[in-house]
Amino acid sequence: MRQRPHHADAALTALVALATFAAAWRCRAAELASDSHASVPAVDFVADVQPIFVKACYGCHGPEKQRSDYRLDVRSEAFDGGELFAPNIVPGDAAASHLLEFIVEGGALEMPPEGPRLSAEEIATIRAWIEQGAKWPDEVAGKATDKADWWAWQPLRQPEIPASPPGAQPARIANAIDQFIVAKLQRQGLAQAPRADRRTLIRRLYFDLVGLPPTPQEIAAFVADDDPLAYERLVDRLLASPRYGERWARHWMDAAHFAETHGHDQDRIREHAWRYRDYLIESFNADKPYAHFIQEQVAGDALFPDNPQAIVALGFLAAGPWDESSLRDILDDTVDRQIARYLDRDDMLSTVMNNVVSLTVQCARCHDHKFDAISQQEYYQLQAVFAGVERANRTVDVSAEIGERRRHLTARKLSLEKDPEFVAKLLSEARSQAEVDAWEQSLARQRVRWTTLDVTNAASANGATLTKQPDGSLLSAGERPETDVYTIVARNPLQRVTALRIEVLADDRLPQRGPGRQDNGNLHLSELEVFAGVDQSTPVPIAGAIADFDQADWGIARAIDGVPQTAWGIYPQVGASHEAAFEFREAFEADGADLKILLKQLHGGSHLIGRVRLSVTDAALPVGIDVLPTEVIAILETPPQERSESQRLALARHYFLEQATRELATLPPPLLTYAAASQFEPDGGLKPPPGPRPIHLLQRGEIGKPLELVAPGALACVIELPAAFEVPEGSDESVRRAALAQWLTNQKNPLTWRSIVNRAWHHHFGAGIVTTLNDFGHMGGTASHPELLDWLAVQFRDGNQSLKDLHRLMVTSETYCQTSRTSALDAKVASQAAAIDVENRLLWRMNRTRLDAECVHDALLAATDRLDLRMGGPSDRQFALTPGHHVTPIIDYREFDVDSDAARRRSVYRFLFRTLPDPFQDALDCPSGDQITPARGNSVTVQQALALWNNAFVLRQAEHLAARLAGDETTTAEQIDLAVELTLGRPATAEERQSLAAYAEKHGMANMCRLLFNANEFVFID
Repeated sequence: MRQRPHHADAALTALVALATFAAAWRCRAAELASDSHASVPAVDFVADVQPIFVKACYGCHGPEKQRSDYRLDVRSEAFDGGELFAPNIVPGDAAASHLLEFIVEGGALEMPPEGPRLSAEEIATIRAWIEQGAKWPDEVAGKATDKADWWAWQPLRQPEIPASPPGAQPARIANAIDQFIVAKLQRQGLAQAPRADRRTLIRRLYFDLVGLPPTPQEIAAFVADDDPLAYERLVDRLLASPRYGERWARHWMDAAHFAETHGHDQDRIREHAWRYRDYLIESFNADKPYAHFIQEQVAGDALFPDNPQAIVALGFLAAGPWDESSLRDILDDTVDRQIARYLDRDDMLSTVMNNVVSLTVQCARCHDHKFDAISQQEYYQLQAVFAGVERANRTVDVSAEIGERRRHLTARKLSLEKDPEFVAKLLSEARSQAEVDAWEQSLARQRVRWTTLDVTNAASANGATLTKQPDGSLLSAGERPETDVYTIVARNPLQRVTALRIEVLADDRLPQRGPGRQDNGNLHLSELEVFAGVDQSTPVPIAGAIADFDQADWGIARAIDGVPQTAWGIYPQVGASHEAAFEFREAFEADGADLKILLKQLHGGSHLIGRVRLSVTDAALPVGIDVLPTEVIAILETPPQERSESQRLALARHYFLEQATRELATLPPPLLTYAAASQFEPDGGLKPPPGPRPIHLLQRGEIGKPLELVAPGALACVIELPAAFEVPEGSDESVRRAALAQWLTNQKNPLTWRSIVNRAWHHHFGAGIVTTLNDFGHMGGTASHPELLDWLAVQFRDGNQSLKDLHRLMVTSETYCQTSRTSALDAKVASQAAAIDVENRLLWRMNRTRLDAECVHDALLAATDRLDLRMGGPSDRQFALTPGHHVTPIIDYREFDVDSDAARRRSVYRFLFRTLPDPFQDALDCPSGDQITPARGNSVTVQQALALWNNAFVLRQAEHLAARLAGDETTTAEQIDLAVELTLGRPATAEERQSLAAYAEKHGMANMCRLLFNANEFVFID
């Protein structure tokens, strides 16, 4: 099972080393001090000490490498010490200088670790040098690398486009990209490769932009089109295709390490994670401005509260693995829980900062970044941004209009509950007072009398004890299962029954006084069923229900909707009694017979009823039941002329609240999406935080060594933007994320704009201008064409931030349209070019790339004409699923029917199981979502060949292609021609027709198709 690397290992090793060192050092300090007074001549650093350092120490602690963040080639850093010990050199005090303990025989950490040890004379020389004051001349003091002096931090400036170089063919310069590329090629004595043929170009363009092969008809039409703008029209058509969003969403899903299970040891399924994938597809197709796209994914709920999709976009922050056992199942105040929270926030901030600004900020968790201008303080400032965020299912409305109506009604309810003046303002309108009066008159006509049921038997399905109380209610105690069903049998005192009332009662013996048994006092009534008469196999039909209070999105209607996953809840109004009434569709004659009532509580998390009382009525249908709080009943029983002003307002308040509640209940129920959240329904030990948690800078990243508190902020290396965020005290946690989103997308942040254009370049040209897409720091790559990178970044930032325009610019360049075949070049020219630029960083030809796993899957379906282009919706589970022994289910890819509808959709809609990836996709380097993947691997393994030759899906597609050929063409030669066109995008040669016909005759047409699926031409893009 794949797990994320646990960075605590290095800290543990360091602690052990530190403890060992401390013990040994105490024993040797006196010896070292006494030895230091031996009479020795004056020691010269340059002549005597530095050569020892160069010979024995520079290999690990010199200019090229600095293990433990320690170097001996720079005076200041040699004296200060590295990660573990400081100071290492104390002028005049050998006993206090940790460096000696590393090099003496028998020291706790003997150095150098490999090769010959220092001689006694060399050790004596270093000791004497320290005792004599450790004089290190300024002229050889060395200088540490200036982390702030780096190209990536520099502000963006629009570079000048190089003039067309002398001798350049005008036809080979399509746009500014070519001018930058050709200028550098010519400086190196190189030239562009010839333009690729049209068949190659259309296949390249299709796979790049939409991830699918062109049909033979589309290829033929493009090849025959003599319009000079035929290529540009093709580009525009593909960018307008819905398939474009499916292709480019998959790239972003890789970078976000999206999958649909939690990972770790409890790899539970995320039922609603797919909505984020659909959001990405819709966003790419809509060509949202890039700044808006990023802002939605980091703080959409705060910046765009009117857009339901902005909540779905927060799936970006929640896309990675989640340690359920540590973040949900163990106690909140344990060290393991605290560590898990820090690691979870580390994943969120790494996802954002790696992908949006291409920086490895996570390397500053235990100390300042070794190579880049990122301090440990700044790392924890970013931790503080996400200090109030969890990953959970959160609600989202089906449309902006419904969301707006829900927000209006919710705000109205809040004003009614919190602001007494709001009620008075409403009543100042004559129409509002008339509504209240009419409602009161209707109540007088329909006042309902309830009779409490006499319970004769009550049982819990899962072990709780139900005890009858003096007032006729039942108290649940003892065992507290996750779910339960109460079966209650009661004598019915009425001849005829039209409605039933359930009261859930507060009680000091319940958590938070109940009325539920969950730790927060809540309950969830999933379904209520009533059985009457002799035949109790069918419940009595219920027409409707009403409650005195409904938890948001958990209204009383959910208790009679037949859906076990929904329920009635009363949070946050816990600690008080509540009631709900259920009107039957038709009155039934009870004749004093017993009633059986089932109270199903199936949501989980011990959301169980703590104390309950049942009663019935025989009021005429329609009962028009209206459940009223006790204080409202008291007001109604007071004559209007005798009521106080506060009673008049309280009565109106209840009416308007009920009115808003009922209208809310008529709205379509919200959907669920898996996303970053601060407000959500508690799930076991996972509860909404009361606010952002305090974040401390941790000494060496250790949870047990907190230092000062840290406020939310970003990075000072972006020199034109402040690193500190202005976040008002007590503000919602989303304000912090909004500040980060605005910092990321600020036009003065050069990293964001360089990062996205470089990422797009990588996917079109096979390698980025900077090859390390997620690391623009000192340990990442450097730009092959820095001026071009900045020109593209400025154009993109200052234009409309359209990714489609960026694609169009890149793929219409002559650089993109070059051939990738060195055979198309003169042999001498190709040899010289390879000698100068073997990696093709200068792009003297196009790079040949391999189809990724999804393109292989989809191309197989396209060849057979079985590709289902339905978009969106829950992911296709291309495996057999059975419950596991614990939380993680058992899945079996071998039992999946490769001919089912789920196998025919594009693979972007395939369910992504984190710890148990699809073997076929896995063999072709498809990431499983356990790690951030800015660029796919490009391995060459035996498993890949075996998968393409033997996988059940491939075999079945070969059979389907053979059947298609038999249906479309009659002769073997015609079938072979069509097969080659469908798989390789070109006509078969005469030699191929002959050899493939012989193979088909001997092994069958399906095996011949299988052969084509394994051809390099099928798997690679020229």
